[in-house]
Amino acid sequence: MFEATVSEGVLRLRRPGTRWLSTGWDGGRSRAATAYNVTVPKGFARTDLAAYRDERLARAGFADGEDGRGTEGLAADRDGPPTLFTGVSMEHARGARLGPVVAYATVGLSNPAMLPIEPTGADDSEGSTPEAAGSPVDPPGTVNLIVGATRRLGPGAAANLVAVAAEAKTATLLAAAGVPGTTSDAVVVADDPDGEPAEFSGSATAVGGAARACVRDAVRASLRSRYPDGDVPGPAADAEHGVVTDDRAEVFDP
Repeated sequence: MFEATVSEGVLRLRRPGTRWLSTGWDGGRSRAATAYNVTVPKGFARTDLAAYRDERLARAGFADGEDGRGTEGLAADRDGPPTLFTGVSMEHARGARLGPVVAYATVGLSNPAMLPIEPTGADDSEGSTPEAAGSPVDPPGTVNLIVGATRRLGPGAAANLVAVAAEAKTATLLAAAGVPGTTSDAVVVADDPDGEPAEFSGSATAVGGAARACVRDAVRASLRSRYPDGDVPGPAADAEHGVVTDDRAEVFDP
């Protein structure tokens, strides 16, 4: 489904003509031949992310126009290839495939984002709010997912596949590590505009069911690679970073 190549801390997934929907930096919908997952160094604080992406692609030998654009002016092109950033080394990237779907995951949990069902905070919505998710300058710990389908997904099906992937990630992490995710998780979904049409992607569909299994197995494999001794920085451990959303919102009848 994708040609996967890792070089200099960058995972490139290549499939010409692919449509993408990204929740990460410079996200949204795009069409390009490639997507990238980039490992950033500890203490990373760059904000010129387009320029940084291009530097890393050039260092990895990927700045050769293979993403479907020219080799000049990449930083100014907002319809460029989806690019995710993480503090997790690409040696821990893992993929899983089933039927019409493939998923790639990198998992780090140093900044867990906990959501207690019985919060202890005040009964209002003015309390401490965590920083926006997906910030590339958050401490390393991101769970990045790239999920691709060989089907032609309807606009709603593509958007829903993001939710399906996130739900599968959360269920897997809760079972394996006791956390639902981190403060900076991101999901990219991809589909084939020339493939067999699929108007729905829920868990009971061929695409949604396969995506759930692929995400679960890719996340578990990356988690085992990143934490081979099982010493994940979950809620029972002293995680270096993270948030707990313990405020209460006002509940009302519409």
